[in-house]
Formats: sequence, C-alpha cells, structure tokens
Amino acid sequence: MTTSRPIKPISLPCLLLLLLPTLTFAETMPVEPADTAVWNKNPLGLETVVVTATRTPKALADLPVVTRVITSEDIQKADATNVKDMLQQELPGLEFSYSMGQQVLNMGGYAGNNILFLVDGERLAGESLNNIDFSRLDLSNVERIEIVKGASSTLYGSSAMGGVINIITKNPSDHWGARVHSRYEGATKEWRHGASGEFNVGRVNSLTTFQMTRNDSLPLHGEQSSLTTAYGGKTYNIRERLIWTPSDDLRLTGRAAYFFRERENSSYSHERYRDLNYGLRSNWRITSLQDLELAYSFDQYDKSDYTLKTGRDVRDYSNRQNIGRALYNLQLPSWQSLLTLGADYMNDYLMSYQFSDNSKSHVQNSYDLFLQWDYTPSKRWDLIAGLRYDYFSASSKGMPTWKLAAMYKLPHHTFRASYASGFRAPSLKELYMDFYMGGIFMIYGNPDLKCETNHNFSLSWSNHGSLGDNLKYSLTASGYYNIFRNYITTATVPRDGAVGQMYTNVANQKITGVDATLQLNHLCGFRARLSYAFVKNILDDGQANLNPVRPHSLTWRLDYDHQFTPNYGLCLALSGRFLSAMDATEYYATITANGATVHYEAYSIWKLSLSQRFMKGITLNCAVDNLFNYRPRNYYPKSPVTLGTTLTLGIVLDLDRF
Repeated sequence: MTTSRPIKPISLPCLLLLLLPTLTFAETMPVEPADTAVWNKNPLGLETVVVTATRTPKALADLPVVTRVITSEDIQKADATNVKDMLQQELPGLEFSYSMGQQVLNMGGYAGNNILFLVDGERLAGESLNNIDFSRLDLSNVERIEIVKGASSTLYGSSAMGGVINIITKNPSDHWGARVHSRYEGATKEWRHGASGEFNVGRVNSLTTFQMTRNDSLPLHGEQSSLTTAYGGKTYNIRERLIWTPSDDLRLTGRAAYFFRERENSSYSHERYRDLNYGLRSNWRITSLQDLELAYSFDQYDKSDYTLKTGRDVRDYSNRQNIGRALYNLQLPSWQSLLTLGADYMNDYLMSYQFSDNSKSHVQNSYDLFLQWDYTPSKRWDLIAGLRYDYFSASSKGMPTWKLAAMYKLPHHTFRASYASGFRAPSLKELYMDFYMGGIFMIYGNPDLKCETNHNFSLSWSNHGSLGDNLKYSLTASGYYNIFRNYITTATVPRDGAVGQMYTNVANQKITGVDATLQLNHLCGFRARLSYAFVKNILDDGQANLNPVRPHSLTWRLDYDHQFTPNYGLCLALSGRFLSAMDATEYYATITANGATVHYEAYSIWKLSLSQRFMKGITLNCAVDNLFNYRPRNYYPKSPVTLGTTLTLGIVLDLDRF
C-alpha cells in the first residue's frame, strides 16, 4: 500500500526550481511528441480499436455501448505507477479506500465485487476483501485500459454487474528493445525499479518485464482515527509473453507471470501473497469471414503467514482457477452483421481455514454459452443483441442474462441507448465460510444464497467537432438507472447460543447516476479533459444504505507536450480530483446499535508533473502529488490515505534508442 509522509509545504519559487530541466521526475515511459498527421486523423481517439464492449475489435466511434479508454499516453502523462492511482485520476465516481489493511473499491455506486477486472480478457484468481489484489497489476507494460460501465454479464458472466475494467498489455514489437527505470518517492521511502526487454526473430516475438518495489510502514495520526498504520512491504512481479505466427492465418500466444508481495503488518509476523499464472491462446482465421479463438488460462493465488522468529511460512488460503474458452466469429455480409458464439468453462478451487464443515477446500464448476449479434443496417445505425446462460455446480442453479443496445450517428452527434441484465454468483467463501472475525464475532456462510442481479438502463449523447483548424473537442454525457436485487451482505443472526453475522440476501436497491466528459485537443500539443460524475442510491423509507457513496466527483487534467529539438522535449501536466462529502454508517461489533455515523469531508487532491526527454533515449521525471498538502483530520476506511505533499523523482533509459 502506497501512502505518504508529509514534507514541508513547497513554496512557489521552490516548486519552479523543481520543474527546471536540471531536476526531474517519476517512473513513466517516455512520451513521444504528437505527429501532425496522426493528430489530424485521430485527435480525439475515436478511431481507437477496442475489444471489451463486444469481445471483437471495433472502433470506439462505432460502439453502441459507451466505453472509456485510458491509453498508454494517458498513463505516462498521469505519472501513475499503479492501477489504483491511474483509475482514481481518470474516472470520477470511482474511489479506493482501505479496510483491514486491504484496498476496497467502489465505482458508480457498486461495491468492488460487482466490478470485474480482466487482464487481456482473462479473469484473475484470489480475493482481497471485495475484489482482487490490485498490487498484482503492473502498469509498465500496459497498452491501454478499457472501461465499460453498466451490466456486462452477457459477455463476461458473474461479477460484471457494475462494469468491466480490462487491462490490455502490450504486444512485443517487430524489433529488439530494452528499457530500465527507477523511481524514488521521498514521503514513503519507496523505491520502484523495473526493466523490460523485447525481440523479434522471424515469426517469433517476445516481451519480458520485471518490477520490484519496497516501501516503509508509516503511522497515521488523527483524533479519532480507525486506521493507525500504513504498512510497508515489498513486491516482485515478472511477466513473459511469447507470440509465434506459424502462418498468416494462425497466431499462438503464450504467457506466464509470477507475483510476490510481503506485507509487514507486525514485528513478529508478515503476511505473504503469491500468484502464478500462465496461459495459451490460438487465433485462427479460418476464412476471410470466419475466425476462431481457443484459450486456456491457469491462475493460482496464495496467502500465507510468515513467522520471523521461526522462519515458518504457513499457507492458509489458496484460490486456483482453470479456465477454457472458445470464441467463434462469423461475418454475414448479406445481413450486414457479425455473429459471435462463445463458451467458457471454469474450475474454481478454494482452500481456506475458514470453512465451516471441517473441510479444507471447496470446488465449483461453472459453464456458460453466449450469443451476440452485431447488426449494422446503415452507416448511421448499429444494433447489438446478446443472450447468455451460466450454470454453477455449487448451487445447482443457472442464470440467464441478455442485452440490447442501439446507436444512431449523425455527422457530429451520436445517440446511444441500452438495456442489459447482470448478476454475481455467491462466492465459495460466502456459501461455506465459518470465520471468527478479529476475535469479536462469528461470520457464517449461507449455502442458500441467491445470485445478486440487476437491470441496467442507460442513455447517452456525444458531440465532437472542431473549434477552428487547430482545436478539436468532444463532449459525452450519459445517464443510467440500475435496479439491484438480492444484494448479498452480512446480517446479525443468533446461532449456537451467540450472536453472529451471516451472509444473506437483503432488500432491493436502486442506483442512478450521470457521467459527463469534455475533452479538448490542440495541434500545438495542449490537451485538456474534465469529467464529472453524479451517483445516488435510491432507498425506500427506513432502508439502510448498504453502499454509501460520495454523490459528486470531478477529475481533470491539463497537459502540454512538445518536442522542441530532436534531442529535447517535455510534457507538463496538472491533474486532480474532487470528491464531495458524505455520511456513512459503520459498525464495529455484531449488534446494529453499535453502528456509528461517520462524516467524510469533501476534499480535492492536485498533482503537478514534468517529464523531460533527452537524446531520444533518456527520460527524467519529477512529480509533486497532493500539491496543496491536503490531510484528513481522521483516517477512517473511506478516507484518502495521504499525509501531505509528496515529491517523486525518477529516470527511464530506452537502451535501444541510443
């Protein structure tokens, strides 16, 4: 977990000195100057090809489903080194918080277990409170991040009720390359080092990346804080991707990765987390109108407790997933459409000391079939319809989902409307666990749980055009309404002569919201983006707010990128986020009466960063995060974990460019 130790407020003269070419900043890849021809062709990214919304390549401007794309250039300019920071800087309505030392996600009123994270379209094993272990996700080899809000279970099944975030990694290039980078953050004493290498030999391409981090534990001080320490630790992450193209119609992709994290949560023991994953995918172009993808994926995520004095490392949690997938696409020119057929199988194994029936593990097998029809009757219309059926062995139940989306395009305006259903199947933990929570109360599983379901309705409008010859703009506004049923949470129940908490399905809930984004791009290298989100939980009289959210949020970024000479260029960026105040009821024991209302104040955090490029192969970076030295008065689970202004410095060397 990355936090920061306060430094003395930085005066304006000192800040200007920091931004001089003699002192520079953080771990990012070098930002290339915008090419004029490329700018004229795709200045707003509307021709960017994405895959998440339809599971087939499609230009962003032609998608009936609103999709947000964070490019590698955005990652570089935002000076983000982890997925948490990147998403919070770019997406209003999304917030990470902490509970029991783990990262907790909320997006658009949905808890993290309703947001599905993918890497190259593949699920990730392991659970960290309400989602995955986000520290596994390394941004150093990311090509883009695609975000689809709203129910997406028709394509991706369980846990895609609130949206899908798909992290697309880079493919190896057609030449050799090598890069090393290093970054130091003074506030947390965090070192982050990394390296990557790639080569091309005939029809074989390889890309290897490595990253390691190390940071210290820091105390969190406040008058009534429930969080007292930001624990330090270390991580190691190595990934390999190998692509072999034996013919023009066949491509084979192999990948493997290993991750290790150690969290220094006490003076006598540390928590350790490990992950091993690998996979193989084949893409076969059968004819000019047909293609077939077959894939296998393995992912095992383990947790253990390491005792410093004895050296014992005891594994007490293991989640292993074996996934097979087939995806067939058929173009029907006479019908002006694309038909997609898919099937998935997943074997989900979970070992934990928390199970209630004296067994150490449980297994669930799930199967699904889905169909999607993408119909384009004219240049102005695009329609998508989808249907899916999932079956889960643990509950012996099936779940159908469906969607319908339409888009109508004019020269400068685009209108979109969609309806989709979604669901989340109860996890093995929620079905079978029996856990003594922090020595305070018991948490019981419930084999009779139903799937969480939702119905999502959305409307959007976008407008793009030019303000003169050199300035392009785009404006997108969308509204959505969700009907959420069978929400799974814990409720107080008497059991075995005591009071504990049991997972149960509770009352229905409704979520509504509005998103809006304005983007400006100037030929000179100036770019601006402003995004706003409004979220509201609609509750019946007396109904508890199960997932309190901040109703208003903003994110913004202004940046200027220019290559002054062949040997010197720079990118200067100012970004920030604002979140409005909210009240949340938080419980510290099993009895509802022990709940307390916590007020979370509104806050904003600004970031100023400078990247300078020298001799085509050297990038020096400097960033000042939390520019105005914001610190919460108390640290509660939904407070930003920051202790004030933070300065980071770093260097990137592209060895192949020298």
